Amino acid sequence: MQLIDSETRRKQTRILGMSTFAFTVCFAVWTIFSIIGLKIKQELGLNDTEFGILIATPVLTGSLSRIFLGIWTDQYGGRLVYTLVMLTTSVAVWLLASVESYPWFLVAALGVGLAGGSFAVGIAFVSRWYDAKHQGTALGIFGMGNVGAAVTNFGAPYLVVALGWEDTAKVYAVILFITAIIFYFVTEEDPVTSERKRKGEKVPAAFMQLEPLKKLQVWRFALYYFFVFGGFVALALWLPRFYQGSYGLDIKTAGMLAAAYALPGSIFRALGGWLSDKFGARKVMYWTFIGSMVCLFFLSYPKTDYIVHGVQGPIHFTLATPLWLCVTLTVVLGFFMSLGKAAVYKHIPVYYPGHVGAVGGLVGMIGGLGGFFLPILFGGANDLVGVWTSCFMMLFGITAISLIWMHLAIRRMEMAAMAEELKKLPELPEMAEMHHLKIAPGGDKQETYP
Repeated sequence: MQLIDSETRRKQTRILGMSTFAFTVCFAVWTIFSIIGLKIKQELGLNDTEFGILIATPVLTGSLSRIFLGIWTDQYGGRLVYTLVMLTTSVAVWLLASVESYPWFLVAALGVGLAGGSFAVGIAFVSRWYDAKHQGTALGIFGMGNVGAAVTNFGAPYLVVALGWEDTAKVYAVILFITAIIFYFVTEEDPVTSERKRKGEKVPAAFMQLEPLKKLQVWRFALYYFFVFGGFVALALWLPRFYQGSYGLDIKTAGMLAAAYALPGSIFRALGGWLSDKFGARKVMYWTFIGSMVCLFFLSYPKTDYIVHGVQGPIHFTLATPLWLCVTLTVVLGFFMSLGKAAVYKHIPVYYPGHVGAVGGLVGMIGGLGGFFLPILFGGANDLVGVWTSCFMMLFGITAISLIWMHLAIRRMEMAAMAEELKKLPELPEMAEMHHLKIAPGGDKQETYP
């Protein structure tokens, strides 16, 4: 028995390690426009709204594809679907280098975005190798593949300077293609799919997989993920532009500072999974929303000049967030987002064990749509309002709504669970002191209310 357990652990480690590595490469590809998009913006003379649409377009495909990719994973297994996603995306990234006009860049970006759909595949694939007590930690480790955004923000600027953005895209395409081949031969079919094939069971119909999506709870989880993941992707894409415009930094420095945000937003996801297993995902979500709101409150404050009419005349002073504080706050924000990303997905295998792919696909899709719409809104706010920190103001509002909805939902569930106990309490707090125990005939104690 010990030998079997040891062999199982080795398989789990191999599958988790390879899946995480593959997701890291996919995520790096998915966010490639955060860097090469800056060069394309200069070449085509795009405004901030057009730039926001360009960098967000891959996120649209990566988000919408998560529904059917999650269903296909439930039906046909993650090993096959994951490999096909990577092979298809590598072709799209290679063809990106031959595009010249803005409309065709958007079309090419749709193909590149398929890399983002790999998340729904990996979540379902990895979760089937672990029991419920360890799924939070395992999925948290897998989610560390978000570090691919930091890899792109840190490494891609140097490739662009040395090779140009066209050859940078080709390098990414080759790496993704090789990763797909290695993944297929290193991994094996998950236990659920293998057992289904062994028994000759029919593949569940797609509409049956979508059944849980009728529940409001699923959509509440999706809103959480809209912020913790969609907001993460949006900022990973937008921060290089923010640092360039707001602080006048060059592309290399802006990329490195954006990587400083993306790094903790990725690597601490494993910690979020472990904390969710130990303390509960609900408590971790409270930490996430409250901590994020504090960071976003200070990040939202724009540079402002003040004039105070003093005793001896006007007093002029300026309040502005220095670069070091802005970077520090984004790093802390990324940390809390990473905890939240793991906590959201801790819920799914527990509540919907037979529909991890479909439910995880929907939650991932909504989260990914945050990464699509938010950069466009960030760019639009820059063009219309003209305040650099408006991106953080939007995120603060989303966080506040998510926290309030979560707290009200939890309170409603607690009230429903304790309905019978609450009936035993006095109707008014003032009657609490009058509540007492009375000895009934026979010697038994019974609660009475005067």
